[in-house]
Amino acid sequence: MPKLHPRIEEAARVVPSARQLAWQELEFYGFVHFGINTFTNQEWGTGSENPALFNPKKLDCRQWARVFKAAGMKGMVLTAKHHDGFCLWPSKYTGHSVAASPWQDGKGDVVKEAAAACAAHGLKFGLYLSPWDRHELTYGTGEAYNEFYKRQLRELLTNYGELFCVWFDGACGEGKNGRRQEYDWQGYYDLIRELQPNAVISIMGPDVRWVGNEAGVCRSSEWSVLPEKFGDQTYWDLGSRKALMKSKEPLVWYPAEVDVSIRDGWFYHEKQDYSVKPLAKLRDIYYKSVGGNAALLLNVPPNQEGLIAQRDMETLISLGAQLQIDFKENLAEDSVVTDNCRLDDAHVGQMCLEPGSDTYWHSGPFEKEAELVLDLGDDYDIDKVVLKEHIATGQQIEKFTLYVDLNCTGEGKAKWKELDKGTVVGHKRIFRFKEQRMRRLKLVIEQARGFATLESWEAY
Repeated sequence: MPKLHPRIEEAARVVPSARQLAWQELEFYGFVHFGINTFTNQEWGTGSENPALFNPKKLDCRQWARVFKAAGMKGMVLTAKHHDGFCLWPSKYTGHSVAASPWQDGKGDVVKEAAAACAAHGLKFGLYLSPWDRHELTYGTGEAYNEFYKRQLRELLTNYGELFCVWFDGACGEGKNGRRQEYDWQGYYDLIRELQPNAVISIMGPDVRWVGNEAGVCRSSEWSVLPEKFGDQTYWDLGSRKALMKSKEPLVWYPAEVDVSIRDGWFYHEKQDYSVKPLAKLRDIYYKSVGGNAALLLNVPPNQEGLIAQRDMETLISLGAQLQIDFKENLAEDSVVTDNCRLDDAHVGQMCLEPGSDTYWHSGPFEKEAELVLDLGDDYDIDKVVLKEHIATGQQIEKFTLYVDLNCTGEGKAKWKELDKGTVVGHKRIFRFKEQRMRRLKLVIEQARGFATLESWEAY
């Protein structure tokens, strides 16, 4: 076996935490931007808004959950407090909250209702808490504000059940005193680890990274193993051998999340009712994010009544129905996979067709090109192939090519034609191509780190 550079050996040893693995399985979940901005028609509030403006008379978090579930989402992240400082729960530490609003006579709690709705519909629940608070007078004073923030964070971490995610952005503007706040990030992280150990800390945190844009665009090679400090997130190459060799930072598992809004803005604005992203656009974003080794966080903002608007709802239900059609029948389910190398008899190629994450093909020490051939047993019209690495043992595949046998009979010599190629497989890679008749597919892994794995191979 050719000896690997120590840096690449280091990369081969990096694996996800249990919480990162659980998060990766969600793949697609919703963002809910809702608050005082919904009633002022703003994106960023000033912190001086009158809480009396907040009065969603038909608020129904269960409607949100039903729509998210119908869209194929597996979770919901709620903006418990945006930059304006208005809290969607009756925080003990500020008067700027739903408790000062006319909604439910000041006795309501949106966070509680959203958590209950998610539980009722089998969705995971997460929370966003803006570190920038334009209402709080201690903002910009240092320790006093950090203690205030941690008290509010503790309320959210202890009163609303298990969270799958705590979502931070890095917004850090000036406070009323003209000063910026130095956030105690490590103190925030420690509190989350103590009170919600299974929650990933996203974006301004160690578990999940921002993809680098809000347009729903994923890199063609979205690596999960990166240098701990990798600089500008707009770089198109963050984790290739070349990128890893340039850095001396420790390597970490830091997968990407694609956040994008179904509308032009993040909060609801009536004038955007006719600029909701169409089904075709959302479907394309899904394929390129979930199918490109990232997770998709799709923002769907409720309106002033407290409901997801009709057009948004119809589009999301259509998306869920389309995805069910797209992945209705896995034609590879009862097929045969052969390999040219394996670690042992428990990790033969056929294992990548077995259900569950504990069965997978393992190449053994990567010495030469590894080949897997999928024989469907008959010829079918196929336009999608889905591959998954066994990421519990790391991200190993670095270069591969997918071929189709033009000889659909399965008899005689194969006529292999290149169908697609790439670098990253990771948690999930979805290939789309013009529908064609096929019986056999071949995956050739041309470059890997210490070894190569494949947990799943599907065809639709």
